[in-house]
Amino acid sequence: MPDDASDLADRVQAGDLRLYELDDETDADTAAAARRAVLERETDADTAALGAFAFDADQAADTAVENLTGGAQLPLGVAGPVALSGGAADGEYYLPMATTEGALVASVNRGCSAITAAGGANARVTKTGMTRAPVFRVADVTEGAEVAQWADDNTDALAAAAESTTSHGELTDVTPYVVGDNVYLRFRYDTKDAMGMNMATIATEAASELVEDETPAELVAVSGNLCTDKKPAAINAVEGRGRTVTADVTIPQDVVEERFDTTPAAIEEANTRKNLIGSAKAGSLGFNAHAANVVAAVFLATGQDAAQVVEGANAITTVEARDDALYASVNLASLEVGTVGGGTTLPTQREALDVLGVRGGGDPAGANADALAEIIAVGALAGEINLLAALASRRLSAAHADLGR
Repeated sequence: MPDDASDLADRVQAGDLRLYELDDETDADTAAAARRAVLERETDADTAALGAFAFDADQAADTAVENLTGGAQLPLGVAGPVALSGGAADGEYYLPMATTEGALVASVNRGCSAITAAGGANARVTKTGMTRAPVFRVADVTEGAEVAQWADDNTDALAAAAESTTSHGELTDVTPYVVGDNVYLRFRYDTKDAMGMNMATIATEAASELVEDETPAELVAVSGNLCTDKKPAAINAVEGRGRTVTADVTIPQDVVEERFDTTPAAIEEANTRKNLIGSAKAGSLGFNAHAANVVAAVFLATGQDAAQVVEGANAITTVEARDDALYASVNLASLEVGTVGGGTTLPTQREALDVLGVRGGGDPAGANADALAEIIAVGALAGEINLLAALASRRLSAAHADLGR
């Protein structure tokens, strides 16, 4: 450890510096080393692995994390290739997945193989829009209705205020909700290739100032939880958030029997009884087998906001046994992804996006994020098909045992 890092650690322990003040004293690498030294001294932990990271410390400290101490490494595997025909993605793709769940990549890989053998999946983004919903205080319902009507009548003025804060985001609509003496305005933005949460927040703050200037409403919070971000919510399942994307495939019966040792009818029954009836009885907001597995693994690999797996895995899986074939689809109602900004700028995440061919801004704008959403949807579809087939053939536990997990 450099002497200056050790000296800085001494000062932290003596109370002369706080951990966050280390960034004002030295470069990010040395500050991180000093924090690791403090942790080792105070917890007896060995932090050598935390200090072995490949990203640029200064960039990470500036854009991704506070109190940078090191890096957390995850195993990354690839599933595929999987063939898909989408509105933005077209071809065969290897799906990078960062995970600690043994058998997950193998499961998705098996589904990808069956999809490709069937000629590939279809995928389409059917709705786009990042939302932010501030909550305002009003005197009563009458005043609330006045504010809601003003918002309906002045969408252009709200758009001008919001878009003055960004060169990329576009306000597409504002939906008012009045609940007693509360008014919620759910702003929806086209954020192009950015996931856009910060963009939407900053733009909505500017628009909210206009609402306060022109109406009796007083802003209480720029987020009133009607957005809804990082929490399970029916509004996202119905109205969507980020990207609403659907993927489907028709797999011939002989491919199903050869690859999965079961039948389309058995897979349909497993889906109906498990994903549809079982989920309904549980009061679930998602009607799927394990879409979160694929969403989380690809999110981690490609630098997405991991907490938004909550909304991203809000999915419905449908399965039908058709004439000598299996039809399967998955609909992800609120998949929030981006290919620019945030964690997508970190080195390993950039490389994973390069594997998919979607790093950076698309042409036209938004095309790369659309393609990423379609690829994730097809990956989720592959995972759904394989897990349902494993359940139908009673091979789930055996598969985990075979892989030693």
